[in-house]
Amino acid sequence: MKHRGPGGGRSSSRKSAAGEGAGGRPEPRPTRPKIDKASATDQSLDAVIAADKIAALKLAPVSHETEDRLDRFIALLREWQAKTNLVAPSTLPHLWTRHIADSLQLVDLAPAAKRWADLGSGGGFPGVVLACAMAGTPDARVHLVERIAKKAAFLREAIRVTTSPGLVHLAEIGDNVDRITGPVDCVTARALAPLHQLIGFAEPLMRQGAKALFLKGQDVEAELTEAAKYWNIQTQLHPSRTGDGWIVELTSVERRG
Repeated sequence: MKHRGPGGGRSSSRKSAAGEGAGGRPEPRPTRPKIDKASATDQSLDAVIAADKIAALKLAPVSHETEDRLDRFIALLREWQAKTNLVAPSTLPHLWTRHIADSLQLVDLAPAAKRWADLGSGGGFPGVVLACAMAGTPDARVHLVERIAKKAAFLREAIRVTTSPGLVHLAEIGDNVDRITGPVDCVTARALAPLHQLIGFAEPLMRQGAKALFLKGQDVEAELTEAAKYWNIQTQLHPSRTGDGWIVELTSVERRG
């Protein structure tokens, strides 16, 4: 019969239990390396963004110099995104196709344009992207109009980091004419306001000779119908290369009444 020690425990004659040392003390368990979940997530996002970049540059090819500027811009945007909401978080894996290529396609629709005005530049789309693309063009200038101070600060840093020909105006969108000096070839806006309001913002620049390129979604026909209540407009629609949206090109506008 086996004897139990005081308190009902097994006698000391038993073999040491697994994990115990010669003195009956537990041996330390091997330490497992800690996994930095944030770092793992960042690495996964890096891989997705890298693949998305390849797809985007097939849609909108650029020079190596422009690509380098865009790389610097994206790195800065990801850094600032942690503290300032510049783009919808759900679009981060598709920064290149959803935002970069979407902006670059405007260049082909106005190949002779050197001087651009981007209304409501926000996270830099399309304004900073256009500035990166225009960097090698003599006398190029991209005016970026933004009313939120934090975003305007980001835009200034983006222009500095990318060494691009951009000028940031911290102003209400409707004040752009007073802020922008010199001729403008093309005025743009993306995800800013309904079309009839955009036309109102752009009309003073268009009277001076600029044409407009506005990036719009699938409901563009409804926006055109609404805009026609307020404006006589001549439009041309271009399908977006990057999704189901459209680019509205306007060469002349006139207020009704």
